[in-house]
Amino acid sequence: MTVVWINGAFGAGKTTTARELIELIPNSTLFDPEVIGGALAHLLPPKRLAEVGDFQDLPIWRRLVIDTAAAMLAELGGTLVVPMTLLRQEYRDEIFGGLAARRISVSHILLAPAETILRERIAGREVPRDLPDGDARIRQWSFDHIEPYRTALASWLTADAHPVDTSDLSPYETAVRIAGAVTDGSVPVCDIVQTPEPTAETVAAGVLLFDEQERVLLVDPTYKAGWEFPGGVVEPGEAPARAGVREVAEETGLHLDEVPRLLVVDWERPAPPAFGGLRLLFDGGVLHSAEAGRLLLPGPELRAWRFVTEAEAADLLPPVRYERLRWALRARERGAALYLEAGVPVG
Repeated sequence: MTVVWINGAFGAGKTTTARELIELIPNSTLFDPEVIGGALAHLLPPKRLAEVGDFQDLPIWRRLVIDTAAAMLAELGGTLVVPMTLLRQEYRDEIFGGLAARRISVSHILLAPAETILRERIAGREVPRDLPDGDARIRQWSFDHIEPYRTALASWLTADAHPVDTSDLSPYETAVRIAGAVTDGSVPVCDIVQTPEPTAETVAAGVLLFDEQERVLLVDPTYKAGWEFPGGVVEPGEAPARAGVREVAEETGLHLDEVPRLLVVDWERPAPPAFGGLRLLFDGGVLHSAEAGRLLLPGPELRAWRFVTEAEAADLLPPVRYERLRWALRARERGAALYLEAGVPVG
């Protein structure tokens, strides 16, 4: 099962190109995630919708895009052509990682006309007849998102997606070029780790590693949103501490000589569709500057690493994960392990 994801700025011609493309790729179907956004406008309370500036900021939208794409491919097979602007890398990671977890490969295409051409197309864009009052609003929305698009181009988008310069191409010509590139392998499948989704509660082991300034090491996974501690799911029959040591070696290239000391055991409550489970954090000790200099990243699994203070970690970690870290640091100071439930000490 395959997804051809057509990215680009608002007004770049993604949907028009996608309609042409499904006529060129055998057994392909169009899936426009805008439909999910439109449905949420009727499903969610106005107060919740008012809390976000874009429906992409709603976790439920990102989850439904993954689930709907997987359900359509399970029903129809073949290739799903998805025209959708994604300018935030963490959202790309979450959606593409969720598809990869379902063993769905993604070919990422970027429609990249020159900015002058893009602005001309936005200015001349036709608005559906049932939205006459939205003409100026839709055009302004597209113009306002040129700057975020430019920022994404400069930081990650061109390195991640296969660009197609559509400045002098019609939508049909663009579709022909994409179909050829997908067919002959010019567009590689996104190099993103495939982490199977759990089917029951899991046990996961993380290891805290510190630099000489007592800052803690965090890593940035490509397959899910948010920073993390080095670590992962404990395999059947594997001791949790040994799993943490194994994951540290796989993710950073560092081999710990001793079994790390337990800091916290945290029960993460189920939050459908996630199952939750036990989350353990261990103390991997201090890395001296020479050891820290040997830190490696395994390519598709992690994007970056950094040592951070406790305060800096609060801006990078999801709230429950940050609470887990906070109490792990207190346990390290006191020399006694703690038991938590959803990041809160119990007992």
